[in-house]
Amino acid sequence: MTYKESVFDPQGETITEAIHSLGHSDVKQVHVGKFFDVQVDSSKENVEKTISEISEQLLVNFNLETYHYEIMEEA
Repeated sequence: MTYKESVFDPQGETITEAIHSLGHSDVKQVHVGKFFDVQVDSSKENVEKTISEISEQLLVNFNLETYHYEIMEEA
């Protein structure tokens, strides 16, 4: 999850400035976000629905954040 584009990301801005001070002026912007690793019983058919519901009901503050997810199989 990351901040919406309309929300100021103070950590991202500070990191961007630090990167520029190191001489990497080619970096345009850094966004800071949260990462959740959720393991779901693979026998369930509705993994996408489960992840969407958990995200929308618990993990995301829709006033400030946006999210995306990626479903991966265990190696």
